[in-house]
Amino acid sequence: MPKSAFETRLLALAARWETALVVILVVICGLNTAASPYFLDLHNLFDSTQIFSEKGLLVLSMTLIVITGDIDLSVASIIALTGTFVGFLALHGVATPWLVVGGIAVGTACGAFNGGVIVRFQVPAIVVTIGTMSLFRGISYIVLGDQAYTRFPESFAELGQGTLGGYVPWEFLIYLAMAAVFAVFLHRTVFGRDLFAIGNNAQAARYSGIRVQNYRFLVFTLSGAMAGLAAVLFTSRVGAVRPNMAQGWELEVVATAVLGGVAIMGGSGTIPGVVLATFVFGMLSFGLGLINVPGIIMSIVTGTLLIAAIATPIVVRRLRLALERRREGNPRG
Repeated sequence: MPKSAFETRLLALAARWETALVVILVVICGLNTAASPYFLDLHNLFDSTQIFSEKGLLVLSMTLIVITGDIDLSVASIIALTGTFVGFLALHGVATPWLVVGGIAVGTACGAFNGGVIVRFQVPAIVVTIGTMSLFRGISYIVLGDQAYTRFPESFAELGQGTLGGYVPWEFLIYLAMAAVFAVFLHRTVFGRDLFAIGNNAQAARYSGIRVQNYRFLVFTLSGAMAGLAAVLFTSRVGAVRPNMAQGWELEVVATAVLGGVAIMGGSGTIPGVVLATFVFGMLSFGLGLINVPGIIMSIVTGTLLIAAIATPIVVRRLRLALERRREGNPRG
């Protein structure tokens, strides 16, 4: 019996990875509600968005990089270096608008450095960004040592600590706005379609006239700019800069992108998916924090989710192929 158009659309929706993420998010929220009476408090819920808003900004740009088949492991170190620069400027009396501009500029320069080395010398992105991961954070350690910058203008704190209407943090609103921009950018423009083409087959994309190296340089530069913005917000929220800030975020950012449905080998992924994955990690972290679960447990959960996110599509694909072969009466292919 042929299916109606509505049934077809419903089945397609149920098969989407984003639908599974919605279910996971609902389950996590339900478990958190049962575990702690403070989870559903409106102030607590909005405050919890500050846990993941800065990481969410990194995930958005990481999504573009992974879709093209690359990876950037230096994003957390860019935050440390950018924060150090912002703290240095604030120490010398620079006003808030210039702290923001300076921070984003330094992050952009770091991303452009990554992209330039990758493209100019044809070095694999993972090798370059592992090197700059140590380089950028090492500069921060040289400047600060075991000290910290803690003097910032009062107006600067409003970016990371201020709220709209006493509830919604500005950080969260900035993240949502950037997510909307990235969604349009990736899914509704020629630039976005070219990124998918590069991730699926860079050689074919090059032969079709796409300037692959230019695109790679641009996405790494954009990643640096987003890390610079995240550093400004993080510094504003915490009110202090230390060289170990954002340490270990690389794994979480990559894990979130992959959990959001971005293929680790490139070529597929969606912004709605990575936004949902960001909420999944955020609510999970918030819930574990409410019941005083140690941070090391969160690291174990992050690693487990990363393995599951990578393995699940592979297992599903193999099961689907096996079922198709059985239907054709040739289980051995």
